[in-house]
Amino acid sequence: MILSLAHRPWPVFCRVSLQHRASQPPRSPGFPLLCSGWQSRSIHNLWFSLPDCRVASLGLGKVQYYSSSGDSKDGPPKPPLSDAPSTEKTSPGAAKGPLPTLAFTPQGLTKAETIQVKVRAVLKKREYGAKYTQNNFITAVRAMNEFCLKPSDVEQLRKIRRRSPHDDTEAFTVFLRSDVEAKALDVWGSQEALAREKNVRKEVEREFQENIFRNQQLLKEYKDFWGNTKPRSGKRTTFLQGPGKVVMVAICINGLNFFFKLLAWVYTGSASMFSEAIHSLADTCNQGLLALGISQSVRNPDAVHPYGFSNMRYIASLISGVGIFMMGAGLSWYHGIMGLLHPEPIESLLWAYCILAGSLVSEGATLLVAINEIKKSALHHGLSFYEYVMQSRDPSTNVVLLEDAAAVIGVIMAASCMGLTSLTGNPYYDSLGSLCVGTLLGAVSAFLIYTNTEALLGRSIQAERVQRLTEFLENDPAVRAIHDVKATDMGLSKVRFKAEVDFDGRVVTRSYLEKQDIDQILHDIQQVKTPEELENFMLKHGENIIDTLGAEVDRLEKELKQRNPDVRHVDLEIL
Repeated sequence: MILSLAHRPWPVFCRVSLQHRASQPPRSPGFPLLCSGWQSRSIHNLWFSLPDCRVASLGLGKVQYYSSSGDSKDGPPKPPLSDAPSTEKTSPGAAKGPLPTLAFTPQGLTKAETIQVKVRAVLKKREYGAKYTQNNFITAVRAMNEFCLKPSDVEQLRKIRRRSPHDDTEAFTVFLRSDVEAKALDVWGSQEALAREKNVRKEVEREFQENIFRNQQLLKEYKDFWGNTKPRSGKRTTFLQGPGKVVMVAICINGLNFFFKLLAWVYTGSASMFSEAIHSLADTCNQGLLALGISQSVRNPDAVHPYGFSNMRYIASLISGVGIFMMGAGLSWYHGIMGLLHPEPIESLLWAYCILAGSLVSEGATLLVAINEIKKSALHHGLSFYEYVMQSRDPSTNVVLLEDAAAVIGVIMAASCMGLTSLTGNPYYDSLGSLCVGTLLGAVSAFLIYTNTEALLGRSIQAERVQRLTEFLENDPAVRAIHDVKATDMGLSKVRFKAEVDFDGRVVTRSYLEKQDIDQILHDIQQVKTPEELENFMLKHGENIIDTLGAEVDRLEKELKQRNPDVRHVDLEIL
């Protein structure tokens, strides 16, 4: 706080610091000060600037007193005892706001040169130690796990209702940590006995982890015994509609195609027919892997995987793409190169043509099923057919689509090369057909590997959808601005949304005041006379306002999920 002169005729100033503590009045023989209304633990610093030639005359000046309590009846102070004031600097943690003022009119100064002194009251900084954590809240589950208590022990403690962090409940019960610790000592007698019990339970938990597989099998048998068939029915329904249905149809058709193509290759010895048989086998194995990924993706989240298993479809599709490249493309290239190096005469191709024709029909039927399913999904998400495929929104159906499209094109290639071999009698055309089929499979596998890798890395949703979500939040009265928005596609049309929210504190405070008795709050304010009473008043309402802010965050998250069903996980952080 700086004392400023209304008129500064001299360039040289002297700076003096005066410090006053309520418990000890200021001690300066030249000018007495009185600061009533401030209690102990409050520090008041005075800073002022004076012309150098008039410092000596300050002690003879008149003092005008301005009370911080608003009481004009305060009298003059008692004479001080000490010779010089202390020179301690102002605390950096001092609270801002209107400050009490002292006005000095030293001898020799005109009215225009009156000195204004501002005094700041500062609460003593509180040191929070480890014991302060005893005021923390703890749930019943943690109380029983960490302090080895029974449900009957916890029921005897004081219960506190708090706002629930979960969407399915509005409030839940917590306990004071100090109460839980005291109850644990009462039950176990000492900290040493409690520590021994914790070690025993840790040993039991370790043994349980070692036998986890056996316990899971027992749990499965227990669920089967009580008729818990919900997971089964869920998986069964998954394969009767949507991508699951497409995959199951593809498995059946490609399995039959592989069997008949293998017979045709054994009968004719054609390299192109061998490539087609390998192609159908690769498709069957990969689609079996897709079926496994679909069944795993519908599993419920657990403690190890809190966001679920939806990415299992992308993982299965990625492995499928690698399998196509290694098994399909690799063997086709190998057989084609061996045919070029060591050509052999080909037997009658009549049965090979018949099998290829049947394969063309069956693969085409599966292709149409996949196309129809992708059209429905693309229309549901507001995307074109091309955008849906390129963004790999449904990896399982994409794999079936690309594999069947490659199968149809591969059948046409194989039939064409076999026809050229029949017309010319040159087996090299048949080997070239095998190389062409291998190249086609390699291109499909490369596309699948790329798209599924992009999805697993955490791909953002469309910019238009992000903009709609952001505008919805910004249109809320309690929100001033939105920053650092991240909306990630988690697979299976599930979106995780995260944003930094700058809340309007005035709107939040009004929301709190609307639920309070204003007359009672005014009465409480009028009763505040000391810093301790002010601190208690602010602590009481400050904690309630923080709870109101948390309730506003919960409300925004709930409304965001209701208006956008694809948004499953919302994380709004207070800026």
